[in-house]
Amino acid sequence: MENLIVVNNPNSWPFKISGVQLVSARSYLTDETYSRMRQARVFNLCNSYRYQNTGYYVSLLAAARGHKPLPNIITIQDLKLPALMRFVDDDLDKLIQKSFLSIQSDSFTLSIYFGRNVAKCYDRLALYLYNMFSAPLLRAEFSRIKKSWRLQSICAVPTGEIPEDHHEFLLGVATEHFAGRKIGVPKRKKLRYDLAILWNPDEPDAPSDEKAIKKFSLAASTFGLATELITRDDYGRLAEFDALFIRETTSVNHHTYRFARRAAAEGLFVVDDPESILKCSNKVYLAELMERHNVPAPKTVLLYKDNIDKVLTEIGVPCVLKQPDSAFSQGVLKVDDRDMFKVEADKLLSKSDIVVAQAYVPTSFDWRVGVFDKKPLFVCKYYMVKKHWQIIQRDAVGRKFEGRFETIPVELAPAQVVRTALKAANLIGDGFYGVDIKEIDKCCYVMEVNDNPNVDFGVEDQVLKNSLYERIMEVFIKRILIKKNGSGYYYGQ
Repeated sequence: MENLIVVNNPNSWPFKISGVQLVSARSYLTDETYSRMRQARVFNLCNSYRYQNTGYYVSLLAAARGHKPLPNIITIQDLKLPALMRFVDDDLDKLIQKSFLSIQSDSFTLSIYFGRNVAKCYDRLALYLYNMFSAPLLRAEFSRIKKSWRLQSICAVPTGEIPEDHHEFLLGVATEHFAGRKIGVPKRKKLRYDLAILWNPDEPDAPSDEKAIKKFSLAASTFGLATELITRDDYGRLAEFDALFIRETTSVNHHTYRFARRAAAEGLFVVDDPESILKCSNKVYLAELMERHNVPAPKTVLLYKDNIDKVLTEIGVPCVLKQPDSAFSQGVLKVDDRDMFKVEADKLLSKSDIVVAQAYVPTSFDWRVGVFDKKPLFVCKYYMVKKHWQIIQRDAVGRKFEGRFETIPVELAPAQVVRTALKAANLIGDGFYGVDIKEIDKCCYVMEVNDNPNVDFGVEDQVLKNSLYERIMEVFIKRILIKKNGSGYYYGQ
């Protein structure tokens, strides 16, 4: 994808950045070279974004051409709304107060260059504001009012107003920004589209390990997709990409959900989509959904503070209690007697008004069927940890133990297991899901449908090897093409 910096007068732009084409605003608006260009990131650094001004039209026509403008029209409009300055969330307010503790004056100007500031101590605040107002060059004005700092205004900075002693710093951060964090894969041909992979390299239970991430990248390149690893700090860059693949554990009250929402709003194909995250992350919703559509599941009852005795009688013990947003076997516990039921129910109900109580169904393993685009991708057996009732066990000091696994070809898996998994997954959508099933006497019971299922090197890919990653990436390119031109057919690079 081409990187274009658009300015009013290229002669006034004092920087030369490798891999970036400098274009005048007039040329970008009138030259057929750019109107016919299929893929481009457009960094609009015009002197003004005023309505119907040249800078305004650069971002407006970039969007119409299918390019990726920064800032986009929504950000340009937001920068004009002084009312937004009054709606500072708690996280931003704490960051502002902490950043300016040592400032003696009653006013402060913060220059933000691609999410960075010349003083490293202000980088977190600069990045936060850049993620809110995604424009390459910003200036934020702050005032101290009654011992508390307030954001008074934020605006885009014309290139001519950048202090000369900031030039070297701006050149450095801009060069770093355009270099990105590409995954090292061999380039055979120029790649047409850009896929962001959101991950956290420090997450202990990430959905994919580093080797799997590299496999995804290699597979993506065969379909014309350039991949770049992004983290939670890259929220403001989402509009630069064509698709987002979340490989970090998702949750509604989490940056992963905000990334999914933002990506969907920007028109990206995103896995997992925000609706799937909402549905799969809540066991209460899943229980109701499975019952409504007659999908077999262990007997499940919703537990409230005032029906504990009734549920205990109805479910019996042993049983399993689940907090609604439990994941990776955390927030899920087995209770063996009535006293333990009441104690643990009270603990969970102190965090959520509703808890899921489910009949205990002992098996030596759980089936996991991976489903993407309403098709089965892989089938695994996850065995319980020895002398434990779950596939993952954590001890008192936080150490994790996992049971063994076995991956089998989809066509050799029990047909009823695969059919049940597809029925459950299709109730959620057409995204990427992992359906957990218990099989007892040839009857299948859906335990849950997970968004963002694991794909780890040497586990889920044990049967298909590289083909698993290619099948997943094939769906990405198909969906991108549908969004771009209404056709999901891939013609190659």
